[in-house]
Amino acid sequence: MKIGVTGGIGSGKTSVCRVFNVLGIPVFSADAEARRIMDSDPIVMEQVRKIAGKDVYSQGILDRAGLASIIFNDEKRLSEINNLVHPVIFNNFRKWAEESGAPYVIMEAAILFESNASFVVDKIITVIAPIEERIERVTRRNMLDRDQVLERIKNQMDDQYKIKHSDWVINNSENEMIIPDILKIHEEILKMIKYNK
Repeated sequence: MKIGVTGGIGSGKTSVCRVFNVLGIPVFSADAEARRIMDSDPIVMEQVRKIAGKDVYSQGILDRAGLASIIFNDEKRLSEINNLVHPVIFNNFRKWAEESGAPYVIMEAAILFESNASFVVDKIITVIAPIEERIERVTRRNMLDRDQVLERIKNQMDDQYKIKHSDWVINNSENEMIIPDILKIHEEILKMIKYNK
């Protein structure tokens, strides 16, 4: 069974995935895989150059800031990059999941719904957190100021849509204990797998 874990920036989806990992569940990071293939897959790299309209690999590795400045204000190019990279990620995830040997696996993806990865997984967990906590986490971690974090949050799909289309929601607020929620979800997934066999 394939489980998607998503959540907005600063929601704490990586912390949630770490707990699943401690429970022996393999976690596939879609963001890390996107970085890997954009830095190492020659076919993808060539297409990225074409879409960008210039060599964004002049130092041998992808100039992420340079590419971002080209595509984020250009819907067509952004969509072309996504249509190039996402299918490769999904294929790699499927292969990885088949070889895992685990009862279930997790794909951690910030843009699970936006990238259509929601169609690649069987069930979805959305991680939410209060906006002020998210801002504080991201400013601490990414050295961004409050306005930059709010801009990123504004550019992401809102939590209400994700909650409505998810099978489980974990509230990762400082006041909430996430481990009992994760253990409960873990048990429910194992029961589903056993029941479906």
